[in-house]
Amino acid sequence: MDTRRLLRTPAVAFVAAGLLLSGCTSSGKGADQTPRAGSVDQAALTRYYNQKLDWHACGPSGFQCATMKAPLDYAKPDGTEIKLAVERKKATGPGKRLGSLLVNPGGPGGSALDYLQNYAGIGYPEQVRARYDMAAMDPRGVGRSQPVDCLTAHQMDTYTEVDQTPDDAAEVQSLTTAFKKFAQGCEAHAAKVLPHVSTVEAARDMDLFRAVLGDKKLSYVGASYGTFLGATYAELYPKNTGRIVLDGAMDPSLSARELNLQQTAGFETAVRSFAGDCVKQAQCPLGTGSVESAEKKLEGFFKQLDGKPLPTGQSRRLTESLGTTGVIAAMYDKSAWPQLRQALRSGLTGDGSMLLALADSYYERSQDGSYSNLMYANAAVNCLDLPPAFTGPDQAKAALPAFEKASPVFGAGLDWASLNCAYWPAKATGSAHRIQAKGAAPIVVVGTTRDPATPYRWARSLASQLDSGRLLTYDGDGHTAYGRGSDCIDTSINTFLLEGTPPANGKKCS
Repeated sequence: MDTRRLLRTPAVAFVAAGLLLSGCTSSGKGADQTPRAGSVDQAALTRYYNQKLDWHACGPSGFQCATMKAPLDYAKPDGTEIKLAVERKKATGPGKRLGSLLVNPGGPGGSALDYLQNYAGIGYPEQVRARYDMAAMDPRGVGRSQPVDCLTAHQMDTYTEVDQTPDDAAEVQSLTTAFKKFAQGCEAHAAKVLPHVSTVEAARDMDLFRAVLGDKKLSYVGASYGTFLGATYAELYPKNTGRIVLDGAMDPSLSARELNLQQTAGFETAVRSFAGDCVKQAQCPLGTGSVESAEKKLEGFFKQLDGKPLPTGQSRRLTESLGTTGVIAAMYDKSAWPQLRQALRSGLTGDGSMLLALADSYYERSQDGSYSNLMYANAAVNCLDLPPAFTGPDQAKAALPAFEKASPVFGAGLDWASLNCAYWPAKATGSAHRIQAKGAAPIVVVGTTRDPATPYRWARSLASQLDSGRLLTYDGDGHTAYGRGSDCIDTSINTFLLEGTPPANGKKCS
């Protein structure tokens, strides 16, 4: 159940499971030089800012792909290059083009190119797609941008089945061994790129892409982890910010331990909301009593899986870790709750196949047994962005009461899952800090009150940190808010993207 800080939109998870050019020009000379950006030799980057891309048709009709070059190490811009996969779908009209709208679905590790082709490029509001060239870039180490690779499919199957609620020293040893093997596999297959997949470096790549697309300002919709990427961009290049929306916001001021603990509480809020809805249903597999009794039944089910995994109709069995991940996967989107009720009903009667399918959707495991590089990139970016939550099992064990208090259902698993970065081969280069982005254009920060993965308090915090932050609240369930059925949210964001008028700070929608 490797769920720590996997922050992506529901569209990514469930699409994966089967469920731009404006008239403006720009160059390296236009790149803003803030104190943090100033540590990079901007003059040495001119050739990257001035590169011309060779666009070609790809995927569904209207989409174009290209490869953009960037320095692997921005401190050594004349050294090794990295190739980044980029994509666009030109504005369809009518109306004056507003430039490019870059999108990122989160993760870290979610493919922005897949997100653009499967959702944003065809599912964003028609009036937005009419005025913007929709654009995406797989961040370095992700998807098609020199992806981090770590394990074989069989090894990854084994990794996802490891017990992450250890009951004794032997099980703790098995878990730490699994984390070490995961890290060793990443080092063996991706040693060159591992030290250079940080969010700061990805944000610098975004500014290159902005310039190459011909935009003086970056317009951007980032979801989930994509909000941290967008906020980091605004911190580095405040004068280059255009219309930026950060939906399902992260709080950059929190340490890894605080992030994981607060996310644990977010999943508890979500599962209680699910349980409250379920007990009102005549066929609720968790009973028709109280929320507390429903949670107790779910906890009991997980404990049964810990002792006796369920058959699934294939060689893989539903372990406690996979069953828990399946439930967590459905917390991201309220529309998945009926599927989860059915999956729990089947699980409680001895069939783990539906919960396994939900877990596979979360891990982006295909029917042929292969995995995307989502989880590898997720660990690589997280472990580089912040020092580890715990440096060893003793610290994880000491924090266990706090995590179990935050969530009786998920606390133990999410506590132990926070240990993986302790064994990472690349030393963290980032640190928790407040992001103000002084001088940036208005930035709309969106928070959902019962968001499981990015708790609402994070949106409030980020909006208050940003000098130009505008908090937009969705009173609802699920992860992220834009395009989730709230006309109030969608109209507010569309108006901002199309007209440049942000919603009033503190506006609330349902």
